[in-house]
Amino acid sequence: MKRWMILLWLAVCLPAHADGVLFYQPLNVDEQVAEDDWRGVLDGARTAGVHTLIVQWTRHGDSTFGGRDGWLMQRLRAAERSGLRLILGLAFDPSYYQRMADGQAVTMQWYQWLADSLAQQRWLRDHGGLQVAGWYLPLELDDYIFADAGLRQTLARQLAVFRAQLDAPLHISTVSAGVLTPEMHADWLAGLPVDQVWWQDGLGTATLAPEVLHAYRAALPCSIGIVAEAFAQTSDPREPFAARPATPRMDTGCHARAVFSLRYRPWGAVLLHNQRAAK
Repeated sequence: MKRWMILLWLAVCLPAHADGVLFYQPLNVDEQVAEDDWRGVLDGARTAGVHTLIVQWTRHGDSTFGGRDGWLMQRLRAAERSGLRLILGLAFDPSYYQRMADGQAVTMQWYQWLADSLAQQRWLRDHGGLQVAGWYLPLELDDYIFADAGLRQTLARQLAVFRAQLDAPLHISTVSAGVLTPEMHADWLAGLPVDQVWWQDGLGTATLAPEVLHAYRAALPCSIGIVAEAFAQTSDPREPFAARPATPRMDTGCHARAVFSLRYRPWGAVLLHNQRAAK
């Protein structure tokens, strides 16, 4: 989509509530997006009211997205020059969800995952050349794996030690699996030793019924941010994830609001088109 078309769409169709905080999930195929198209994405984001970009990860398994002077660092520096604040995601293990299926492995493996993310944080601080407004830990939490109170306590201790070694606020995201009651779930999230917990509203994946999601949402204290999912999943849970863009829920009441994700917003459509073309 051409830059002038994006800006025209925004002028005509932009809703009253701006996105504000927007997630970006880097994929290796994004390297193929031309620099001019990326500038158009940034222009569109800024026009839409985006002021903060949460980059989901900066290392994905063995992929560093080009390293110090690679395409991702160049894109993020361009985002910073455009006026966006950056909350940088750390290291993500692609086998995370498979390993999480074993509760005992979670206790042991989290030490390694946090060590990997701490090493990535130090690398970004020393070599990224970016002004970092916060750090995002891309290890998504849910109340299925952490249904056991002992595991939740172990996680809290590990996160507290990890947080103490960072030089900027720590963010993490969560989803509801419908295991803990809404009140227990809210108490757990409120007690996590991080600076900002983001709860994904679940409307894009639709794994829980709307009335169940409403109950979890209603129980959250105002300190928990809400991530509005701007997509509708089209793939079967057993298949590789696929989705189409959808309008995110705008009203989050007293909660901070973020949107997932840049790829599904009109001004980020070039990223989604490029991803689909690469398959």
